[in-house]
Amino acid sequence: MQSTTRQTYQLYWNHIKRYPWLTAGLLLALIISVSVHTLVPLLYRNFFDVLTTSGRGADTVRELVRILFVILGLNLAVNVLYRVVGYTNIRFQTRIIQDLMNSTFAYLQGHSVGFFMNRFVGSLVRRVNRFVQSFEDIADMFLGEIISLAVRIVIILAVLFTQKPLLSFILFVWVVVVILVNYIFSLYKLKYDTQQSEVDSEVTGNLADTITNNVNLKIFTSFPEEFQRHSALTAKQSSIRRKAWILDEHMSTIQSLLFVVLEFFIFFYAVRFWNEGRLTIGDLVLVQAYVLNIFVHIWDIGRVIRRLYQRLADAKEMTEILNTPHEIQDKYRAKTLKVRGGKIEFRAVDFAYTKTRNVLENFNLTIQAGEKVGLVGPSGSGKTTITGLLFRYFDLIDGSISIDGQSIADVTQDSLRANLSLVPQDPILFHRTLEENIRYGKSAATKKEVLRAAHLAHCHEFIKKLSYGYETFVGERGIKLSGGERQRVAIARAILKNAPILVLDEATSSLDSHSEAMIQDALDNLMKGKTSIVIAHRLSTIMKMDRIIVIREGTIVEQGSHTELLNNGGLYQKLWTMQAGGFIA
Repeated sequence: MQSTTRQTYQLYWNHIKRYPWLTAGLLLALIISVSVHTLVPLLYRNFFDVLTTSGRGADTVRELVRILFVILGLNLAVNVLYRVVGYTNIRFQTRIIQDLMNSTFAYLQGHSVGFFMNRFVGSLVRRVNRFVQSFEDIADMFLGEIISLAVRIVIILAVLFTQKPLLSFILFVWVVVVILVNYIFSLYKLKYDTQQSEVDSEVTGNLADTITNNVNLKIFTSFPEEFQRHSALTAKQSSIRRKAWILDEHMSTIQSLLFVVLEFFIFFYAVRFWNEGRLTIGDLVLVQAYVLNIFVHIWDIGRVIRRLYQRLADAKEMTEILNTPHEIQDKYRAKTLKVRGGKIEFRAVDFAYTKTRNVLENFNLTIQAGEKVGLVGPSGSGKTTITGLLFRYFDLIDGSISIDGQSIADVTQDSLRANLSLVPQDPILFHRTLEENIRYGKSAATKKEVLRAAHLAHCHEFIKKLSYGYETFVGERGIKLSGGERQRVAIARAILKNAPILVLDEATSSLDSHSEAMIQDALDNLMKGKTSIVIAHRLSTIMKMDRIIVIREGTIVEQGSHTELLNNGGLYQKLWTMQAGGFIA
């Protein structure tokens, strides 16, 4: 945890140091304002000394009024300085919070597809928010409490030392003991704070997962089981929270006893010194003011230290993610992919998602420029994995994949994917308008180009019937659209992108026969002059492919045209016969 704490501070500091003048100005204004505020009790000491030692008269009144005006002036100056600190802090924190949000967004998006497959979306969102909120709280604690307290303690100890070194020494020892006890206690409690943050993420992830799958809860009448699961997580959360809060109460008890002890000893010796004539009434007022000042802020510092470590525990999970190297990275000085024809070559490719599950082993496949290839085979045979590796969602264990002789591992990921279009089996749309979702294929597209793509993909037919047309919001993940409508929007995006290499992964699986027939024409036009890879379970969709590759357990078992494969008596013929016979929809 200590290393993670250092990493969290380092991440925050990397953003703070982008604004050196703003940071320096904020700290200077804070130190001056706290210093002036802490010196005001010295004037009250003088006020009470004049009040108790001088007789009544015009001169005494003038002196007392003069001191009051000086106190008024200093308090007004302190007020102005604190406002400067406040407004500067607003500018300081809002800038850094924005930078942190942008940095976490950029770094998260740089992680691989596999990274997101293994994590709840809700948990990741919670971690980002807690990381940024932790900075806000930690900055407030350092500026408003820790730095302020340090300045106050230095000034108070210095002033008391000039008056009575023994009182200064007693206060110094007490401050060290209180801070040390709070620090040790906070380190001990840290494991509970960390556990609390982890279970909070778990509860959030489970909640997001069940909300996303609300329809499944209804279909399978599984609310009682899911409620029991959620209740078990919240019970675990409550138990850890209760332990953390009880520990806080224990610390408050210890701290209260330390305060009682300090107050007794400070005033015990102060009374003795006053009796000996070594302290004036003004000195006693000064000691009282400073002791109360120390009490208030030291009491807070115990809470601040504990809260500080709680916030560090909250930031821990996101810090670990930000310090986790991206799984898929561009090589140093990676080149930009230049696609001339679109020839694709898989050479001796080995790939596995886990150590116990090999998907491809010594896989070889060449797709000529402009060739239209269909991939078929049983579920789990590796078809989608092949296209995922082409997009470089994962790195190979061994072998290579090249496009026009350029290894995809040697070019930038952005240039690679800019030359590939994908229409997935289950398109996921942004909760934005239909026009924005179609335009995602080409951000600079004109309205005319968007409409043309929508017409070619047969989106226009259902869009024009909507109340808001192309300005209709589609809902989270496109939930307001049917599966077929989402696929047509995805096809429109691919048409608009017009990349030289096209991948269709069950692109018409959610369409009825009439819609499929219409879109097939659009796809035929889309595939002209492009290298195309079409994954399909419905074999009727790939009959016209130049070549059909039959894959089983990560190995090519057959390849050829539709007619050639039907005459081979192999796996393709069996699949065709089963579909023609109606056993496979």
